[in-house]
Amino acid sequence: MTQSQANSPARLIKKYPNRRLYDTQTSTYITLADVKQLVLDCENFQVVDAKSGEDLTRSILLQIILEEESGGVPMFSPTALSQIIRFYGHAMQGVMGSFLEKNIQAFMDIQDRMAEQSKGLYGNQFGPEAWAQFMNVQTPVLQNMMNNYVDQSKNLFVQMQDQMQDQTRNMFSVFPFNPVPPKENKK
Repeated sequence: MTQSQANSPARLIKKYPNRRLYDTQTSTYITLADVKQLVLDCENFQVVDAKSGEDLTRSILLQIILEEESGGVPMFSPTALSQIIRFYGHAMQGVMGSFLEKNIQAFMDIQDRMAEQSKGLYGNQFGPEAWAQFMNVQTPVLQNMMNNYVDQSKNLFVQMQDQMQDQTRNMFSVFPFNPVPPKENKK
């Protein structure tokens, strides 16, 4: 989403009890596929319950993801989904959400940069078919690059965790706790 889209008023879509979605901008009923197209077009929108005014945007987006995962080629493996579920209610839930969001944004930035570089090399003649072929060849390179990125992120996270433990230890070392004496070996 660009800065101007973030500042523009959100397109309002109302969801009625009969499950129909009503686009107030076009004054027409729309489908989930139409909402997906709004996402693909980077449109700023909000889905609300027509009766209560409750924000349903996340729910609708999750519904779109569920449909995408159910048909075609899923993006998430059962293992990945299980691991995501395990973070709900966990102390690291907020960190995980932020981590995923930032990594997805980094991936999108890399993709945009590659697209811009290909335009510079090949001009506008580099159409969707050529881009698909290029990506098929580049997939192993891209996967290797992403694996390296994930490994670096993991190492940074472990270092951060170690620093936090050290800071906590140093912070609590000023308190006069009586350490428990080690158990002596009885022979």
